[in-house]
Amino acid sequence: MATNKTYEQISVGDTAEIVRECSSNDLLVFAHASGNHNPIHLPDTDWTGDGHIDKPVAPAMWVGGLASAVLGNILPGPGTVYKAQSFTFLGRAAVGDKLHVRVTATEKRPDNVVLFDMSVTLEDGTRLVEGVAEVKAPTETIEFDSSNIPALLVQRHRHFNRMIEQAKTLPPLPTAVVAPDDPNSLEGAIMAAREGLIEPILIGALGRIQEAAKELEEDISSYELIDIEDESEAAGRAVAMVHEGRVQAIMKGHLHTDHLLHHVVKRDGGLRTKRRISHVFVMDIPGRKTPVVISDAAINISPDLNTKVDITQNAIDAARSLGLDMPRVGILSAIETVNPAIPSSLDAAILSKMAERGQISGAIVDGPLAMDNAVDVQAARTKGITSLVAGHAEVLIVPNLESGNMLAKELTFIAHAEASGLVIGAKVPVMLTSRSDDGRARLASCALALLFNYWQTNGAPVSLLDREED
Repeated sequence: MATNKTYEQISVGDTAEIVRECSSNDLLVFAHASGNHNPIHLPDTDWTGDGHIDKPVAPAMWVGGLASAVLGNILPGPGTVYKAQSFTFLGRAAVGDKLHVRVTATEKRPDNVVLFDMSVTLEDGTRLVEGVAEVKAPTETIEFDSSNIPALLVQRHRHFNRMIEQAKTLPPLPTAVVAPDDPNSLEGAIMAAREGLIEPILIGALGRIQEAAKELEEDISSYELIDIEDESEAAGRAVAMVHEGRVQAIMKGHLHTDHLLHHVVKRDGGLRTKRRISHVFVMDIPGRKTPVVISDAAINISPDLNTKVDITQNAIDAARSLGLDMPRVGILSAIETVNPAIPSSLDAAILSKMAERGQISGAIVDGPLAMDNAVDVQAARTKGITSLVAGHAEVLIVPNLESGNMLAKELTFIAHAEASGLVIGAKVPVMLTSRSDDGRARLASCALALLFNYWQTNGAPVSLLDREED
């Protein structure tokens, strides 16, 4: 609860101070609020043009504007009205800097006017900003609960941006695109080809593909196109091309998943390996420090324990291909304790023990965990859970397809996440997205396939992710 000081209560020499750490989100919010899109102030931007992401400089007016937080919240506090403000900028702030913002009352004037000296300094005392504020102080006591102010969601999808940039450093994957006969699926393939991620061979109904290209106003004459009217037959042709060595990946277009997977999983002529095939969603969720891997939400409906072992290992491999060294895996259930009446809690406990014994490798695995204490540190602490995974899970293994599908779509449509999808456990990566997904989701799925293929071939990811990055 913020309480002000009235004009009568203020004395010359009164001071107030706040400490504020500059974050990447601060820069993005300021860019939107002010309309100043100067690239030197934006995170994840190569504004020097040297091919590397440059460290942003905090806008001077954002730094100086922090004085209003002290004046409006503490001294004088709620009810304060600005009359004038001067700034002298002596240095620059960067993301991660802790800024000490201080105001001192220097003069009281008639009509409730108060002058304040203000300054912004770094922790080592380096002065970045100094100036003078002239405000009209309140004459009545005001209390205000600022906790009622709605939170802001900054929709950033930097993880997918980074995935795509990393994938662009690799040779493109020759890819059979099955039934790209609607604008969304065809646009995704074209986007991925233009970014150098895939070399597409379009397989499907010629007339419908050409109509989709016409709607997109795209010229597809440079792409190889195999005219097959029946979608299932087109999927079978794509699988056959893998065996012929013509393609190294398959991309789902505008056809039902069952029609494609029927040919992928069939025993004779399919793409089976010794491991059970499963699907992973890689989610780019605003505010999360790393991508989040969810499995299995598309293939195995009610997996038994043996299937969950392969699902878990496949998801770990996907996470490692993105650069997550020893990913933290949460095996989800409705509760965080073992209850024989809830089979998923038993499976979770067994999977955790199997990981301890090396039967599942390459990750830190814990379960059962409920969704809240898997991803939220405070929820884990409240329930007294001590674990390297609880509150920090980067891979979420769901009990069954229904729960996984709902979780992925809730994150997409409510939490504003972006999703990419990949089938793992087959002889080649299979990019599997929803028919309703846009071109961006398909582009990210192509990047995921390329990074996973590189990891499988080389035994190491393109680069490691920094979990501590803001």
